[in-house]
Amino acid sequence: MGKSAPTGPRLRVVIEPDVAIGPGKADLLEAIRDTGSISAAGRKLGMSYRRAWLLVDELNQHLGAPVVEAQTGGAKGGGAALTPTGEEVLSRYRNMESACRLAIAADVTALRALIRRNQRQK
Repeated sequence: MGKSAPTGPRLRVVIEPDVAIGPGKADLLEAIRDTGSISAAGRKLGMSYRRAWLLVDELNQHLGAPVVEAQTGGAKGGGAALTPTGEEVLSRYRNMESACRLAIAADVTALRALIRRNQRQK
């Protein structure tokens, strides 16, 4: 049996017609910040390097400033890091997620109670 899906809201914000950020891109930015590498971030999320790179490139292109930049040097040949723009995008998205969770908490609790009540009636 596979992993169960997370409960609660899954926020996808369309900023402009061709510019959106959702849980996948936010998780990728977070993983790049934590691992210092696009390839390691992709592996951590079960995503190919190509897919991770395309998502980063999409954000870099649409936001008008890079969210991730390559770092050269080091024993392993460099890596990647979030730029200040990338840090701000991630921070603002996580703030929106938190606000969304708080805004709908009572309704989510009520829906869960409804499910439990209906299951007991079967």
